Amino acid sequence: MFLGSYNYSMDAKNRISIPAKFRRSLKPEALDTFVMTRGLSECVYLYPMDIWNKEIAPRLGELDEFDINQSSFLRLFLELASDDCLDTQSRIILPKPLIEFAGIERDVFILGTMNRIEIWNPETYKKYKESIQRPYSEIASEVMKKTKND
Repeated sequence: MFLGSYNYSMDAKNRISIPAKFRRSLKPEALDTFVMTRGLSECVYLYPMDIWNKEIAPRLGELDEFDINQSSFLRLFLELASDDCLDTQSRIILPKPLIEFAGIERDVFILGTMNRIEIWNPETYKKYKESIQRPYSEIASEVMKKTKND
């Protein structure tokens, strides 16, 4: 499970280090490999290969290729997708199209969101947080509300 956030920098070869805390959360089945793709916001999603294979790929495989919305989503989600293994210094290379999609320049904000890691331009993330209209307490109360079946 990936929790917490970090501020790092991308080097001249488009490599970013994966925080040690996140590396410790990787299962051996991930083979130190991540699948990267565009996020729902202006960020890059990084899924460990085992999570991709167990959780994401099966859901994508269930989509109806003849449904216009589902096929459009599939194309857009996978269009910029790529995979990479951690190098000997625990870095991955972000592909240029994903860097451009997320507006990443040099500094990156790395956020753990349970089963994936998100890579943001720090200024974009700051604007994203500022754009949230409701207080955290209201959102948390609504999202985490238990139903009678719980």
